[in-house]
Order: sequence, then structure tokens, then C-alpha cells
Amino acid sequence: MDSLHALSPIDGRYAATTSELRNYFSEAALFRYRLLIEIEYFIELGKTGFPLDGKISVEQASVLRRMYTDFSDLDANRIKEIEKTTNHDIKALEYFIKEKLDELQLHHAREWVHFGLTSQDINNTAIPLSLKDASEKVLFPAIHKIIDQLATRIEEWKSVAMLARTHGQPASPTLLGKEFDVFRERLQIQFNQIQSSIWAAKFGGATGNFNAHHVAFPTLNWLGFSTEFLLRLGLHRSHPTTQIEHYDHLASYCHTLMRINTILIDLCRDVWTYISMDYFSQKVKAGEIGSSAMPHKVNPIDFENAEGNLGYANAVLAHLAEKLPVSRLQRDLTDSTVLRNLGVPLAHCLIALKSLQRGIDKLVVNEQVIHADLERNAVVLAEAIQTILRREGFHNPYEALKELTRGKARVSLEDIRTFILQLEVSDSVKSELLALEPWNYTGIIQST
Repeated sequence: MDSLHALSPIDGRYAATTSELRNYFSEAALFRYRLLIEIEYFIELGKTGFPLDGKISVEQASVLRRMYTDFSDLDANRIKEIEKTTNHDIKALEYFIKEKLDELQLHHAREWVHFGLTSQDINNTAIPLSLKDASEKVLFPAIHKIIDQLATRIEEWKSVAMLARTHGQPASPTLLGKEFDVFRERLQIQFNQIQSSIWAAKFGGATGNFNAHHVAFPTLNWLGFSTEFLLRLGLHRSHPTTQIEHYDHLASYCHTLMRINTILIDLCRDVWTYISMDYFSQKVKAGEIGSSAMPHKVNPIDFENAEGNLGYANAVLAHLAEKLPVSRLQRDLTDSTVLRNLGVPLAHCLIALKSLQRGIDKLVVNEQVIHADLERNAVVLAEAIQTILRREGFHNPYEALKELTRGKARVSLEDIRTFILQLEVSDSVKSELLALEPWNYTGIIQST
């Protein structure tokens, strides 16, 4: 499709950025994953001797699996063509497989295709499997790269003393590396959690009770069969269920991804602010333009792009998490149309993550600016001085420092030292206080 005429920027402006996800969330990908489930189920039935009046051989299984491993656009279009008649996508897939079986001289096994199943046994297995694959192969590595990038920069900046700001006002100094380590640690905790997601599928017939399976073969252990079948695919079987998966685990995944995105939005806004304060400059790329009117500008576009896409992703993820676990009685169709958008928030996440990767790589710390800001705000030593004076039993130390510092346009390091020299404390305490400087008052350095 011509990206200039795409309705969504995912397939338009950002088509190259999000192309990896087409293997998991495009309609052709959905066909392929559905086909995978149908064929693997057919092969699994074959282990019981059903479809071919005897167990399916390794060679036969290999031939059958080529239906999805070699799945082509021609195959996808054939399914779409059949659907024009059936007006039912899963039934179209079933007929497509039967056509292939006829080509393979396996027409006698046709009625074992989709045996005892309902559409959601296929959809609610194919979709979590595609989400699992997309997450593990595309999304998780992109998140992990951000964590690794932060770890590298933290090591580089671990000794850079920096003025902190609480409520936007000068506050006790900190370390630049430590402030970024806060984001790394937060991300790592949520990343560990999302990596532990339960990839749940529903497999149990029209209302989750294996009615058709059991009535046809009442002596077979269909519960064990389906659980083992899904386990071999890397999925957990939800049970009991209605006709559909209850999506609680998917909602949990969405909420965890939302928290990761929220942490990244927080990071974007902080870095944006540091750039505006000139704490960071950005590496300039030849030929890039920051403003159509102002030639000097180097805008923090990577962090702005990331923030916007993360926010959009969270809006869709919130709807998925809130809507999917809710279905009328044993099933309504609202989940089906919503699930077709499952790749949308992941695509916006991927756009954001790649923007962030570029942005973090561009950052150049301006230590002189950071040091000068500390020097201008020596007033932050008031906390340290009054705390030491409290230790020494000095009368009203907080009030004395408040009188010296609060509301003053500027309190220099020399002003503070003059104040210290006038204090009625021992020479050793004065020496201790005089040794305080904004860049050495940074607290305990924590290892990352």
C-alpha cells in the first residue's frame, strides 16, 4: 500500500518504524496464526489416530505445517475470496484447509479440521500467541535497550553533582547519574513483571465445556488434551471459561505496559526540562532543521515524539484493559473488533521506544552549566547547616537559617561562610560547616 494514502500513521509516516509488527498483527499475520492453531490441533488429533485412521507421521506433519510456515499472500487472498461467500472468517479458513487437504490427497480427513471447535478456540489461541511472539521478539528487546542505555549513561554521569528541584525550587543537591538510576530501577521492576506475563488462551468448545468433543468421544480426557496442546504452544489454558477467554491476563499485560509507558513519559518530561535548562545539549545531525523560522534551534523532538506516542498507546491500552474482560453472558462480539486493534498500541510504543533510543544517544551533558547552577544556589546548604547545628544543640538553628536564606534573591557561598564564622560553636564544628559545598553535599552514593 502507498504509505502516502494510509489512513493511520502506523502504516503511513511510521511504516518503516513499525514494519516489524506486521508479522504479528496484520490481517495476513492473523490468518497465519489461526492457520497454525488449526493445523497443530489437527496434528495433535492425529496423535490419537483420528484424522488419518492412524497416527500422523513426521513426514505428514511436516507437509501439513508448510501450510502456515510457507503461508503466502496468494493463500491469504484465497481465504478472503472464500469469506466473500461464507461471511465468516474462521469458516473461510476451515474451507481453505480442506482445499489444501484435497490437494494433498487427504480428503478423507477433511471433517477432522476444526473438529468440535468454535471460532474463539482459534482466535483466543492465535491472538495471545501472536502477542507473546511480538512482545518477546520486538517489544521487550526495545524496552530492554532503553534500560541498557540508561545504565550506560548512569555510569558516565555517576559523579556529576547537580542541583535538585522540588516544586521547581532549588533543593538538596543530587547526582545526575542517580536521578537517571531512579528511572532505570522503576523500568526494570515493571519490565520484570511484564516478562512474567501469563499468555492465556481459551480452548473448550462453544461454551467452554467441550460439549461436542465429549458427546462424540466421551472416554477421552479432553481437558488434559487441550491443556497439554496449549502448553506445547507456550500458552496457559484458562478454565473454566465461557465461549471466550476472559482476558484478565491480557488486561494485566496492558496495565503493566501502561506503567512502563508512564515511567517513560516521566523520563521524557524530565529530560525535556533538563535540555531547556541547558543541562544537556544534543548531538546535531547534518542537514536537520529545528525550526522553519529560527535557524539556531535544536529541538528535543525525540523526547516529544516519544511522549506523544506513549500517551496515545496508553489511551488504547486502557480501553483494551477495561473493555475486553467484559462480555455479555456467554459471549458477545464486542471483543472481536477491539482485538483487531491489539497491534495499534504496541506500534505506538515501538515508535516511542525507537525515538527514545535516538534521543538518549544524542544527549551531551553540560557539566559547566550544571556546576554553575549549583554555585548560584549555595542556599541549599541551609539544610545541612541547620541539621549539624541541631546535632550540636544550637538554639533554634532552623529559624536562624530561615532568617538568613528565605526569600532572598541570592545567597552566595561567601554569605554562608560569613554566617558560619559568626556562629557560637566550636572551631571543629565551624571547620566541618566550612567544608560544605553544594557539589559535595550529595548524600549517599548508591550503587546501581
